[in-house]
Amino acid sequence: MLSEAQAVPANAPAAAQPEVVLEIKNLTKKFPVAGGRFLTACDHVSLKAYKGQTLAIVGESGCGKSTLVRTIMQIYPATAGEVIVSGKNILDYRGDEARLNRRHIQMVFQDPSTAFDPKMLIKDILTEPLKNFGLIKNNEVDAKAAELLKMVELPVEFKDRYQHNMSGGQRQRVGIARALALEPEIVVCDEATSALDVSVQDKVCRLLAKLQKEKGTTILFICHDLSLVHAFSHKCAVMYLGNLMEYMDSTHLAGEAKHPYTLGLMHAIFKVDYRPGEKIQPLTGDIPSPLDLPQGCPFQSRCAFCEDKCKHDKPVLREIAPGHLVACHRL
Repeated sequence: MLSEAQAVPANAPAAAQPEVVLEIKNLTKKFPVAGGRFLTACDHVSLKAYKGQTLAIVGESGCGKSTLVRTIMQIYPATAGEVIVSGKNILDYRGDEARLNRRHIQMVFQDPSTAFDPKMLIKDILTEPLKNFGLIKNNEVDAKAAELLKMVELPVEFKDRYQHNMSGGQRQRVGIARALALEPEIVVCDEATSALDVSVQDKVCRLLAKLQKEKGTTILFICHDLSLVHAFSHKCAVMYLGNLMEYMDSTHLAGEAKHPYTLGLMHAIFKVDYRPGEKIQPLTGDIPSPLDLPQGCPFQSRCAFCEDKCKHDKPVLREIAPGHLVACHRL
């Protein structure tokens, strides 16, 4: 085996950067509440997703990760910001333009049973997106449904079943197949594995990785399980109270994460191979209300390293190493 120094000659050209498929610029989402106040779910979030890669967006429940992707999908209207795909801000699309954009971005939901019509056969669920765009004839439905079921490694006979005759893992595979039916450039998985047991999670993630390799699909993977993120994704964005706290290569997450919040999430993960004396260290401290965010760093009330500056000045996201960005005054 070649050593690292031998593998890449000193005069070799730099590796080409992957194509940016989706760019989020200062995306903000605020929900109006009683009394003329606003709940800030996403606060000026900026991210890039690359062709054929998985961008994981992680954080505790309520951190804004699902709101972020639902705003990208225009399920929620954005308060401010842009989402750039193919050089255009898709948040400006209306009517037919917005509808046609659905061919390029599809979503896999956390609970497929609520996303499917219980009265529809699986073959009709799978081919409904194709019918909506006039891409399939009625006499082609069975063959296309069989093709999509094979793609996600389910028996062809399932096409004539209803969703209530399938397990949770099987329904999620149908959700993936339906999302890929239009061959989109981007697939958004919103907690798509969180309701599944560990063994089924592994199978679904392996399937997504296999299909991504075959089709070059970009995946936005919303998750709160950092061990899953480390194994499955290429890039990782950590969110807290609607803010992006850290962004880095997922492969370096275990050894190079720097933000106190990211480190806190990692220390709170349950493991089966604890060393003597090692134990779970859950995050402590009060979580501020998104209706009344603190003036400085949003993580200040839970951070062991909080300084006076953290209480007054909000840290900006800055690059501390190539491709590694952190919003922290200490770094």
